[in-house]
Amino acid sequence: MAPEERASRAVALCFLPFINTATSLAPSVTTSSACFGMARSSSSLLLVFFVLCCCSCVRGFRSRHAPARHDYRDALSKSILFFEGQRSGRLPAGQRMSWRRNSGLSDGSAMHVDLVGGYYDAGDNVKFGFPMAFTATMLAWSVIEFGGVMKGEVANARAAVRWATDYLLKATAVPNTVFVQVRFRSSFISRFLPLLLKPIYLQVGDASSDHACWERPEDMDTPRTVYKVDASNPGSDIAAETAAALAAASLVFRKSDPAYSKLLRNRAINVFEFADKHRGAYSDRLNHVVCPFYCSYSGYQDELLWGAAWLHKATRNPSYLNYIQVNGQTLGADESDNTFGWDNKHVGARILLSKAFLIQNLKSLHDYKGHADNFICSLVPGTPTSQAQYTPGGLLFKMGDSNLQYVTSTSFLLLAYAKYLTYSSKVVLCGGATVTPKKLRSIAKRQVDYILGDNPARLSYMVGYGARYPKKVHHRGSSLPSVVSHPAKISCSAGFTGLYSPAANPNTLTGAVVGGPDSSDRFPDDRNDYEQSEPATYINAPLVGALAYLAHSAGQL
Repeated sequence: MAPEERASRAVALCFLPFINTATSLAPSVTTSSACFGMARSSSSLLLVFFVLCCCSCVRGFRSRHAPARHDYRDALSKSILFFEGQRSGRLPAGQRMSWRRNSGLSDGSAMHVDLVGGYYDAGDNVKFGFPMAFTATMLAWSVIEFGGVMKGEVANARAAVRWATDYLLKATAVPNTVFVQVRFRSSFISRFLPLLLKPIYLQVGDASSDHACWERPEDMDTPRTVYKVDASNPGSDIAAETAAALAAASLVFRKSDPAYSKLLRNRAINVFEFADKHRGAYSDRLNHVVCPFYCSYSGYQDELLWGAAWLHKATRNPSYLNYIQVNGQTLGADESDNTFGWDNKHVGARILLSKAFLIQNLKSLHDYKGHADNFICSLVPGTPTSQAQYTPGGLLFKMGDSNLQYVTSTSFLLLAYAKYLTYSSKVVLCGGATVTPKKLRSIAKRQVDYILGDNPARLSYMVGYGARYPKKVHHRGSSLPSVVSHPAKISCSAGFTGLYSPAANPNTLTGAVVGGPDSSDRFPDDRNDYEQSEPATYINAPLVGALAYLAHSAGQL
């Protein structure tokens, strides 16, 4: 091989890791080594110098050629840290959100069960199981898709997943004699297993009583009432979402903790069977408890499809693929609902199942690629079927109450789908328009950048990120003096001075993403405006994955 050809080959090998970034997110060590190996094989010192310079330039190409406007790595770290501010239960020695202390240590005692732990969903002190399970699913999906590029943050991300799943295991506890044999159950056990299940505990705390107080979680004295679903009071939606969370998390821990992964997977199988056997929406029987906070507006069909999709992925059991093929249409696989969040999972299920078609080449799931494409086409401005609304500043706008939850979930789906399309060398056809993976990444990046400060207000909607961010977050623990600085109890009514105070929150809820601006890009930073100023775990969960991808693509990870 001529020296010139060797030089060209070496330079090409240098570029290869970055050409392949979309399909293998981490740059290849072997190709980098090959780059130097080719250079060393040259008989010309000048050629060696040339190749080394080229390799060096390429290796720093992403960060030096197009420096990112945002520190996505910092935002990623903070987005995960936020979950420590939402922890309930006995905090670990490594707790980094140091102004928080133990809380809810008697949760579940009213029903003689241990329900200590888990997350408070938002700015109150109630543990709502439905959004918590969705949070766990999306945190797990973030790690599954982009954990390979999170580097030092992947351990924190796993810890955030585990804090939720440890609680979900408690909430779905069953006798070990039933659970151990679940994968190998006989037809007899399969028939009667749902009847042997203990109830699924879905909520701790009375929302109405909690919302009548403004107090720190460490001071809670409102009723910690426990609510459940069982065979007589079904809740297919919350049960199937919980199954999805446990199944997804089992993939997160498959290599790092195989025993825990197996426990999660087996429990997911158990809980999904219960959800499918005893069908019904949990808010039908518990309307007075969960509505209007977390009513199951979309019904339970979407969760059954979503749960089956995750169990198919986690177990590789063909029975779940058969379930999807037989029940997909009746469960709403091709419905035109294009909003993805804690209530409606149809879009997420379509994207996840399209991955099995695009990457695993499961031909029987071909239709889900079309269903996913329809969702994509509804989002892309300028396409014939575009339906999405955007603010004047460019933010995707679904609804006024906590709109950023839909922005973060949509951004994650766009990046995940772009990854699948790139791997399979596919595009999306929207009428006469062709939408490439690059376009999807561009849309997602624009949305995340808006959240981080590229907006008309020049305000970051992530607390603690950037020069300007919300200071009056609708959050009880953040808005009242911490137990560290004020050890004395702050009573239910006395805490309202914190709610109505004009001062900034005394405790920074680092990484929290609030509900966000209105349809005209306006944001009042008003603590009493929960629609715009309240953070939530399900806003942050999908953002973790999106930020990991963007940090990597910008050369920050």
